[in-house]
This record gives sequence, structure tokens and C-alpha cells, in this order.
Amino acid sequence: MWIDTHCHLDAPEFGPAHEGAVAARALAAERGVGLCVIPAVERSNLDTVRRLAHRLGDAYALGIHPLYVPRADDADLAHLDAALTEHRDDPRLVAVGEIGLDFFVPALCEPAMRERQIRFYRAQLRLARKHGLPVIVHVRRSADVLLKHLRELPTGGGIAHAYNGSAAQAKAFIDLGFKLGFGGAATFEPALKLRALAAELPLDALVLETDAPDIPPHWLYATAAERAAGQAQGVNTPAELPRIGAVIAGLRGLPPEALAQASTTNALAALPRLAALRHKPA
Repeated sequence: MWIDTHCHLDAPEFGPAHEGAVAARALAAERGVGLCVIPAVERSNLDTVRRLAHRLGDAYALGIHPLYVPRADDADLAHLDAALTEHRDDPRLVAVGEIGLDFFVPALCEPAMRERQIRFYRAQLRLARKHGLPVIVHVRRSADVLLKHLRELPTGGGIAHAYNGSAAQAKAFIDLGFKLGFGGAATFEPALKLRALAAELPLDALVLETDAPDIPPHWLYATAAERAAGQAQGVNTPAELPRIGAVIAGLRGLPPEALAQASTTNALAALPRLAALRHKPA
């Protein structure tokens, strides 16, 4: 069994009634994807991801993504706390996420916005501690600062989503009890540093993800020239996870089945509530 530890199946690309998500999830199941984790990104989709996870028989996380911090306020944090309290006994609620820091987008790098991101990040780390949940963290050009606050407000672990930091930063996450998420970006041959990490990090540190509909693997990706010529960008889905996993397994010299087993074990360790969902009907 494969577990997609990060996919936004509520995204607009999957249709207003999530009909595309239902179809993609069915195909993923045929290909051996047993569970998906659907993270929230802002107050407006907290209920959406919860309902969708129940509809699909999957799991969800609740949080405020750093890209949405500019339009969030303290009332949203209070609403998140209330939602975590209301659904604390829901077995499909497995983490606080997607939270974190993004120092890649220029508008988010302004001093005031960096501080605002950090304030929301720390507030959500406190909520994870309060509710006894791991975290799913977005880390883009922000690993050292993100790690600093994790050390001050440890959550006991979780997943560093779409990991692309250094080997030293990877070790720091692992030492804090985190698993590292790898997906479609590792399928591109020019991504030498990322592919080396996927090949060389301890096997018990890796989990797999698609970040659907984003971060398409190379076989779905349309270059700028191709898009200019009218080719649409491919929409990533959890159905691509086994093929992504096969690429990463090849980098490690493993059969895909071995990586499926190891990454599933790692996902259950990172998000312990997943264990009860493996054979639970929708």
C-alpha cells in the first residue's frame, strides 16, 4: 500500500463539486494508494477538507498555510482552535497543517510579513501541542528559522512537506522526530541535489506525497515553451504516487514494493492516527 501524505483534493482543479477528486481517488485506489492526507490552507476550507476526507475515506489536517497568512487574522486562529476542539475525536483528523514559513515568495519576505508568518506559525505550533497532534510543515527557503521555532515549541514530530533543504537540515528535522516528504520534483533528472537526498537519506526518514494538483512529475510537466504553444499543464493526482514512488525506489536501488512498505510504515509513525484508518470504510 502507498500513502499520499499530502494532496489538496479540494483544489479548484478538481471541480466545484470535487468530482475530479472522486475520480482521481478511485484511480489511485486501483493503483494501490490506500490513504491520502488532505491538508487545509485557510479558515474557509477547514470544513471542506474534513467533509471531503470523510467522503473519500481518507484523512485530513487543519491549519493556516503561510501563503494565506496575509489575509488571515487572530479570529481565524481562534476558529482553528475551535475546530480542533470540536473534531478532536474524529479519527480522520491526523495533524495540524499545512502550516509553516515561506521565504521564497517576494511579498512574504518583507520584514513585517516575515514576522507575521512567524507569529501564525508559532501560534499553530502551540495549538498542535495543546491538541496533541503532529504537524505538517511547509518549508520553502525557511528551514533554519522553521527549525529554530520547532526546537522552542516541539510537537513531537510530523512531516516536512516537499522537502528540498540540505542534508544537515534534513538531519535536524529527523532529530526532532520528523519525516521528510518527497514527490514529483524528484522525478526530474536535473534535480541532482534533491535526487541525491532521496537516494541517500535514511530509508526510515522518507514519506511520499504528490501535493496534488501541484508539483507534477516530469511526465505531466509542460515547459514554458510548450504552454506558450497551447499545451496545458498536467494536473497532478494521487494516482501518480506509485509511479513517483517507483522513480524514487530506483534512485535507492530498491524494488517499488520495498519503498511502498517502508514509506507506509514511516507515514504511520509520523501521523499515528493513520494506523486506525488503513481498513476503515468511508
